[in-house]
Amino acid sequence: MQIYPAIDVIDGKAVRLSQGKFDNVTVFNDIPADAAADWVNAGADYIHIVDLDGARYGKSFITDIIKDIKQKYNVNIQTGGGVRSLRDIEDRINAGASRVIVGTAAVKNPELVREAVKLYGNKIAVGVDAKNGMVAVSGWEEISSIRAVDLCLEMKKFGVNTVIYTDISRDGMMSGPNIHATKELIDKTGMDIIASGGVSNMRDIENVKNINSAGVIIGKALYNGALDLGEVIEKFG
Repeated sequence: MQIYPAIDVIDGKAVRLSQGKFDNVTVFNDIPADAAADWVNAGADYIHIVDLDGARYGKSFITDIIKDIKQKYNVNIQTGGGVRSLRDIEDRINAGASRVIVGTAAVKNPELVREAVKLYGNKIAVGVDAKNGMVAVSGWEEISSIRAVDLCLEMKKFGVNTVIYTDISRDGMMSGPNIHATKELIDKTGMDIIASGGVSNMRDIENVKNINSAGVIIGKALYNGALDLGEVIEKFG
């Protein structure tokens, strides 16, 4: 199972939100590349980077940060937030991203995903962020009428293999991921589902592994010391 330490970026700084609320921000590092260095030194070979400004405003501000981290550490980078066009995807791949996540646009402009997969294949993933089973968009500030499982199945028809699934009621709350909902997506879609949101201890990661998740994203628990990335990778990576 792939372990993805997370770096969320607002105003060029590494931060964490609670439940995706932009008025509940904690800055953990003024320089995202320094946060990346900590994870690489702990053994990470893949980092998950989200442009929260991009997710909220639909414009990317993160390509220079991706380029900086890639040049310094040559680590694989999975990145999302504010991906609204083929140009956004191209810019991030050119900056060094190994995988680009389409979130809001998968709901509002699904043809973008179809075209992106034709051009970039498995470098394209879809982010499915849900609350009570319904997909949230625009930096989690808007709940759509689309069920998470239905969106995944539609994306599968386009050739998408990888989905990052986040239960936003769990994100940043240290309450454990939504194992039931994540397992449902794995069972009903047969896709590579990466679990995200609420991971707080080794048992949470073991639970995710036991449902055959393709990976797990860990954020706040690493920053506050509840989990040690080196120990996580040694046991589950």
